[in-house]
Amino acid sequence: MTHPHIPGFRKVPRTGVIYVMHRAQEMGYSMHDAAWVNLGQGAPQTDYIPGACQRIEQLTVEMSQYEYAPVTGQQTLRQKVADLYNTLYRKNKKSQYTWENVSISGGGRVALTRIVAALGNINMGHFLPDYTAYEELLSIFKAFIPIPILLSPDSGYKVPLEQIKKEILGRGLQALLISNPCNPTGQVISGDLLNDWVSLAKSLQCSLIFDEFYSHYIYDSAGQGTFPTTNSAAAFIDEVNHDPVIIIDGLTKNWRYPGWRLSWTLAPKQVIENIASAGSFLDGGASNLFQTEALKLLEPDYVEQEAKALQHCFQEKRDYTIHRLTEMGMEIEVKPEGAFYVWANLSKLPIPLQDGMAFFEAGLREKVITVPGIFFDVNPEKRRSHAQYDQYARISFGPEMKSLQRGLDALERAIQKAK
Repeated sequence: MTHPHIPGFRKVPRTGVIYVMHRAQEMGYSMHDAAWVNLGQGAPQTDYIPGACQRIEQLTVEMSQYEYAPVTGQQTLRQKVADLYNTLYRKNKKSQYTWENVSISGGGRVALTRIVAALGNINMGHFLPDYTAYEELLSIFKAFIPIPILLSPDSGYKVPLEQIKKEILGRGLQALLISNPCNPTGQVISGDLLNDWVSLAKSLQCSLIFDEFYSHYIYDSAGQGTFPTTNSAAAFIDEVNHDPVIIIDGLTKNWRYPGWRLSWTLAPKQVIENIASAGSFLDGGASNLFQTEALKLLEPDYVEQEAKALQHCFQEKRDYTIHRLTEMGMEIEVKPEGAFYVWANLSKLPIPLQDGMAFFEAGLREKVITVPGIFFDVNPEKRRSHAQYDQYARISFGPEMKSLQRGLDALERAIQKAK
């Protein structure tokens, strides 16, 4: 169907996950249809898992919650976030977060949008492959220039610190955007290496913007060895109001409440003031109701119990998924250390399934959704003419185990039919 041109509007592309969900709906997908399995969308299972905290099943609305919340969020919630990070990561440190270092937003994309809207005329580095929604985010605001940094499977999709130093100095980077753990590869920057990244940012005056939405999904291969282990750059900041480190997280993944659309940003006070100004014209602030309910979710004991449970649950699903995909003939170049995705190389599958888009379409015919790897080639405004990762797919082990099993069975059927 051809749509008429409406004066003044450009064609806005759908991000990778939105595209695949739209295409799945065209093929008959409904989240209420048990015949379908969604291994594409980045959503964790939201029901109770063994050992986890009781899920919130009812909300109580007070009259005061009918009003707008402040653009930066309720002060009580902002302080609660600051207290949580001080408890988990900053014990015995002289410099502590306060409510003035925290801004509340309506989900991760809103938090990121506020940040990039506040950036100046700079070069900002980002990595490939990375989160699909970064592409349009890095295109729409023209004040800064996005600079891609290619990660290689030969180095396990990790970048040596010396290369980061060269990128910052050689390309004049004043900011770096990093998902940690990485979506889609699941690789983690932690421990001494994460400390080195923060130290480098301070010495070279390059802001690090850490997307830490998967920071509780840390598995044994991340070198931690014990449960629970959560990961944050907050542990390595010396002065919270001077060190150029910005952290984004929220209830979507680590707390398994994606529908609440509630996130937070931790940063020096000056940055919080800037993104508050951006938020005042971009979105106006997060839901008042959910901010009140979120307070009970940020107690350190609650966070520790939930993190321990989800790590045990999701590590089991990760190992099962890797085993099944390997048996099907996919190559798993790196074992995910975090998040809940497997970055699968399709090059050894039968033709035409070596192509991520063809693999995706074949899966839809079996009522299972994946995401083609090409969508993780973050290419703002299509400045690069050669697409990458067309022989890859991101496969989520976010759903509960029975759905995951059915989804992998469907992928196996698609491969057998291609043979």
